[in-house]
Amino acid sequence: MSEINVVPYIDVMLVLMVIFMITAPLLTEGVKVDLPRADARRVEADAQREHFIVHVDRGGRLFTNRDSKPSTPREVRDRAAAVLRHNAGALFFVRGDREAAYESVVRAMLALQQAGAPNVGLITHPPAAGPGPGQ
Repeated sequence: MSEINVVPYIDVMLVLMVIFMITAPLLTEGVKVDLPRADARRVEADAQREHFIVHVDRGGRLFTNRDSKPSTPREVRDRAAAVLRHNAGALFFVRGDREAAYESVVRAMLALQQAGAPNVGLITHPPAAGPGPGQ
């Protein structure tokens, strides 16, 4: 018989398809964030890459880029998705106030994740010069 028997290959393909269907939803859970370290280097401005920044104030209100009017999480998501459609290499950041509730910062990160942002960075200020802890 000179024909190739493809039945085993179809079985393997179906098993792999079932495995991927089960594991795919598990991979999309949670908020993926690349957290900065204490000794993180400064992100240099790149003219080719657009920056999308969500500001979270003390009251938990969200502001996009330089807007003075608060935005809802849905508006943040829609604006971030529009930026991604226009520029797939855009950088996404969350700049939370020190007194902002953790829930508000997570809500901003979740809106960016729902828009399809591949990574979200947190903007911080460098530590003040002087003696460190325990010195």
